[in-house]
Amino acid sequence: MQSIYQRAVLLFFIISVSAFAKAYSQTDTTKTSTVVPKRVYTTNPYTGNAPIIDGIINEDAWNVVEWAGDFVENEPDENTAPAQQTKFKITYDQKFLYVAWRAYDTEVDKIERRMGRRDDFPGDWVEINIDSYNDDRSGFSFTISASGVKGDEFISNNGNFDSSWNPIWYAATHIDEEGWTAEAKIPLSQLKFGKSEEQIWGLQVNRLFFRNQERDVWQRIPQDANGWVSNFGELRGLKNIEPQKQLEIQPFLVAQYDTFEKEPGNPFRDGDDFRLNGGIDAKIGITNDLTLDLTVNPDFGQVDADPGAIALDGFEIFFQERRPFFVENANIFQLGLNGSQDNLFFSRRIGRSPQGFSTADRSKGEFQDIPINSTILGAAKFSGKTKDGWSIGALQSITANEFSEIKLDERPEIRDGLAEEGNLGTNRKELVEPLTLYSVVRLQKDLNNRNSFVGGLLTYTDRTLDQNLPFLHDKALTGGIDAQHTWQNRNYFIDGKFLFSNVTGSEAAITNTQQSIQHLFNRVDADHVEVDPTRTSLTGTGGRIAIGKDGGGNWRYGNSLAWRSPELELNDIGFLRQADEIRQSAWLRRLFLKPTSWYRRAQINVNQFTTFDFQGNYNRIQYDMQAEVNWINNWFTEVGFGHKPRIFINTFLRGGPRWRFSDENFGFLFSGTDQRKKFSAVLGYVYSQARESNFQLRRYVVRFNWQPLDALSLNLSTEYESNPNKTQYVSQAAYVPAEFGRRYITGEIDQQTLSTTLRVNYNINPNLTIQYYAQPFIAKGRYTKFNYAANSEAELLSDRVTLYNNNQIDFQNGSYVIDEDEDGTADYSFGDPDFNFVQFRSNLVMRWEYIPGSELFLVWSQGIEGNSSTDASLFDAADQQILGQQIRNTFLVKWTYRFVL
Repeated sequence: MQSIYQRAVLLFFIISVSAFAKAYSQTDTTKTSTVVPKRVYTTNPYTGNAPIIDGIINEDAWNVVEWAGDFVENEPDENTAPAQQTKFKITYDQKFLYVAWRAYDTEVDKIERRMGRRDDFPGDWVEINIDSYNDDRSGFSFTISASGVKGDEFISNNGNFDSSWNPIWYAATHIDEEGWTAEAKIPLSQLKFGKSEEQIWGLQVNRLFFRNQERDVWQRIPQDANGWVSNFGELRGLKNIEPQKQLEIQPFLVAQYDTFEKEPGNPFRDGDDFRLNGGIDAKIGITNDLTLDLTVNPDFGQVDADPGAIALDGFEIFFQERRPFFVENANIFQLGLNGSQDNLFFSRRIGRSPQGFSTADRSKGEFQDIPINSTILGAAKFSGKTKDGWSIGALQSITANEFSEIKLDERPEIRDGLAEEGNLGTNRKELVEPLTLYSVVRLQKDLNNRNSFVGGLLTYTDRTLDQNLPFLHDKALTGGIDAQHTWQNRNYFIDGKFLFSNVTGSEAAITNTQQSIQHLFNRVDADHVEVDPTRTSLTGTGGRIAIGKDGGGNWRYGNSLAWRSPELELNDIGFLRQADEIRQSAWLRRLFLKPTSWYRRAQINVNQFTTFDFQGNYNRIQYDMQAEVNWINNWFTEVGFGHKPRIFINTFLRGGPRWRFSDENFGFLFSGTDQRKKFSAVLGYVYSQARESNFQLRRYVVRFNWQPLDALSLNLSTEYESNPNKTQYVSQAAYVPAEFGRRYITGEIDQQTLSTTLRVNYNINPNLTIQYYAQPFIAKGRYTKFNYAANSEAELLSDRVTLYNNNQIDFQNGSYVIDEDEDGTADYSFGDPDFNFVQFRSNLVMRWEYIPGSELFLVWSQGIEGNSSTDASLFDAADQQILGQQIRNTFLVKWTYRFVL
C-alpha cells in the first residue's frame, strides 16, 4: 500500500512540473486569451442642480458629460453586434456618483418587467461594476431591472459575486417609446478608494437583453479570459473627491409571540410565550478603506430555516450561513481546502446549538427547557482593503452562558406522590454551553502587479468551562497561510495553502476528540494513531498545492494534492469533516464558447481523484465525466457518469476496522426548459449502483417555476430518493470470542426520503414584498437481515458479512437480542434502528423597505417535527405528524431604522 501511495504522490509532481514547464515553454502552442485594449470613459462633475432620480434623463446636470455606447455582445456570441444598443453617462459631486442608462428597444411592449426581491435580477436589467480600489481583483456592482428592482453585489477574487452586500443607494426606471431608461445615485461612502488628485477606477457597464438571453458589455471581455475585474475598462475624470467615512447606526425592536401544544404539568409548555427584544447594528468607517461593523444582541428571526436533512454516516451535516451579519463580506474570512467545505472559519459555530445536555429525569417529575441556540451578546467585524493592496479582516464575538432550566411537574398529585416515594427531583439550572469568545484575523497582500497574493488567517476560541462540560476544549488556536501566483495574462496558476491547529483541554476533552468520528484514533486496525487518555492537547496540520491552467483558449486543466493530518481539528470555530486523509485530484475541461446552429454554450469535464490515509492505505479512486449544454432554444442539459473501482472507508464502523464497499457506477441526467418563459421546469435523475447490489441510489427531482404575473412568482421543488443498502451500519457490541473483541453490526435498510419546497413571492412594489416558504420533509428507514462484519475488507459481499440466522436474533421490548453461539444465553443486544422522521417548516415574511436601509418585517413561522410509526408510508407519516398534531406558531414583528450620519 505504501508504494502505491508514494507512486501517486510522485505522479502528482510529475504532472504538475510538466504543466508548469509547458506553461513557461517558448514552444507552448496553447491558445491564450485575446488581449483587448482598455476603453476609457472620462467624467465631469455636474453643474447646477443635482439630477432627480426618477428614471427620466432630462436634467441639465447630465449635459456636462457625453454618452458612451458601442456595446458588444458578451453572451452567447462574444464580440458581435448586440440586438439592441445601450449607452450610459456618469457624473458626480463630492458626495455621490450619478449614472444614467439608455437601453434601446424597438419592441417596447416586449420589455420584460418582472418583479422580484432585492438581488433577484428579474427580467431586463442594466448594471455598473466599479473597481474603485483599482486592484483588478475586487469591485462593487449595482444592478437595476426594468421594473425598478435593485441588486447589489461585492465582487471578490476577480469574479466572485456576493449578493449579501446591501449598501444604501437610489435608483429609478422609466419606459418610453425608444425603450427604457434608468438612473442611479450611489453615495461615495458606499465605495472604497484612497486619496488622490484624480481617481482612476476600473469600469464595466452591462445590460441583459432578456428575451434573447443576451448579455452586452461596454468593455469587451473575451469568453476565454480568466477573471472579470482584471479585464475592466477605466473611469477617469474623478478629481478632488474626498474619501467618505461611512457611519450608519441601525437600532431594531423585535416582538415575538409563540403558540404551541400545551403539555399537562410542564411549566415550559403552557401553550404560549411572548418576548420583546431589541438591539443595535452599526457600520463605522474607520477610514474610507476600512469599515467596522458592530452588532449588539442581534436578531435573526426572519432568516429562513435550514432545509430538512438526515445523515446515517455519523458526520455533521453542513448548512450554509444565512445570517446577514456573518454573510456580508464572508469571502474575506475564507481560508480552506478548495473542493471541500473544510475551512478555518465557519461562522455558524457562533451562536451554535448548546453542546451540553440536561440531566432532567422524568421519573422524578422533572421537565427541562434547553435553548435552541446560544445567545450572541455582541459581535464586531473590521474589514476592507487598502489602496496599496492589503485586504484586512478581523472578527470578534462573544456568546453567553446558556443553561438548561429544570422545573418540577406543576400537578400537585404527581409532585406529592413522588415526594412520598422519596423520588422527587429538584428545580435547578445546568450549564449546557459556556461563555465563549471567538476571534478571527485575516490579512492578504496583492503582489506582482496584482497577479499574485500571499495571506494568512488566525482564529482563537476561548471558553469559560466548569465541571458540567468536561468534553469541550477550553482553548483552540487555528491558522493558515495561502498564496497564489498567476502568469501569462492570468491564464496559468499555482497556489498553495498550509493550515495548522492546536486545541487544549482536560484529559476527558482531548480523549473525546481523539475518539470522535473525525479522528477515530481508537480504530482497531490503525497502526499510526492510538488514543492517549493522558493528553491535554492536539496539534495537527493540513494543506493543499495546486497547479493548472484556468484561462485562455478552450482548454482548462489542473492537478492538486491536499492533506489533513490525523490530529488536525478545526471544529471549534471552523469546519472539518474528516482528518487523516491525503487526496490527489486532477481535472480537464473542454469549453465550447462559440455558439453554433444547435447550441449556445457547452463544456465537458473529466475528473479523477485518489485518497490515502496517513498509514499509507490506498482507500479510494474515482473517475467521472460531466457535460453541460445550453441549447440554441435556451433549454439545457447536464449529464454525467463515473466509476469508483475502489471504496474503502475508515470511519464506517465507528472505530472498527477499515470497511470495503463494492465498486460503484453512478450517473445523473438533468434537463430544463427555457428559464425565460413564464413557466419553466427542470427534471433530474441521479442513480448509483454498487456491485452485488451492495447499495443503490435513485433520486428523482422535479422543479417548476411559474410567473403568472410580473409581480407574482411560484417555485416548487420536489425530490424523492430511494437508497437501499445491504450493509448499513447499525451498532457495535462487546463479544469476547469475536475478532478484535467486538461485533460491528450492519443491516439491510430500505431508506426513502421525500421533500418538497414551495416558494411564493409577491411584489407589491420593488420595496414591499411578501414571500412564503414551506418545506415538508419525511425520511423513513426500515432494517432487515441484520449481520455483522466478518472480514471487513473482503472483496465479495458474502465474505464481508455474516447474517444472523433466526435462532440467533430475537426482537424483545424494543431491542434486538443476539444469542450468537445459540447456547440459550444472550450475548449482546442493540436497539431498534428503524425510523420514520417527519419535519415541517414554513415562513411567511412581509418585508417593507420604507426608506433605503430601513425595514419592517412581519413574520409568521410554523414548525413541527417528530417520529411517526415505522409501519406508516411516507404520506401517512406526513398526515399523522403534520396534519394530525398542533403545529408550533411564531408571530414576529421586527422594525429597523438606519441612521446615516
